Amino acid sequence: MIESKDVMKIAKLSRLMLTEAEEDLYAGQLNGILVYVEKLKELETAGIAPTSHVLDLQNVMREDRTTACLPVEEALMNAPDSKDGFYRVPRIIE
Repeated sequence: MIESKDVMKIAKLSRLMLTEAEEDLYAGQLNGILVYVEKLKELETAGIAPTSHVLDLQNVMREDRTTACLPVEEALMNAPDSKDGFYRVPRIIE
């Protein structure tokens, strides 16, 4: 059973700020999912081939082929900030 403290741990790992009402709401929803999964475990699945999709799909792939690269100057032409042939972006690691 998932409790509010479990939801808060997941929220912290996901860097989400939740209110107490949201904690309770999400704990209830996650418990509902777990109850449903337990119900699915009751189904007899012996002899049923595994599938990744309910429809018979085929991938349509083209052959790989090499082409000329975009020149660095052209790739960086619209970049808001670049240095030494690279994009510069804001630091995101704390």
